[in-house]
Amino acid sequence: MKNAINWFEIPVSDYERAKKFYSAVLGEEITDHHMEEQNVKYGIFHYDMESNKVGGAILQMEGMNPSADGSTVYLNGGDDLSIPLSKVESAGGKVVMPKTDIKENGFIAQFIDTEGNRVAFHSMG
Repeated sequence: MKNAINWFEIPVSDYERAKKFYSAVLGEEITDHHMEEQNVKYGIFHYDMESNKVGGAILQMEGMNPSADGSTVYLNGGDDLSIPLSKVESAGGKVVMPKTDIKENGFIAQFIDTEGNRVAFHSMG
């Protein structure tokens, strides 16, 4: 097993609002892959499919509800997570854990997105 995680999905209640938030914070466009026949709005984060890297998406569908409880997804914070973290509040989210040193494992920070999900960043710088 190369990765403990292969794919993640972040539930959203307003797809366009969430897409705008994550695009602004990460500086990357979310690619639409809607499944019209199932009434699912689906947007994929940029990731390296060629190298079998972990990828993920936001999705709006019945039965998938945003939550600040439960598992926490750590998004790649780049070289310094301070950069995307600094964009969270202006994009409509709320920082709930500032950049925190976790010693030899780098840094983490957590935020609540526009949909009410608790999500995090990780970086080595």
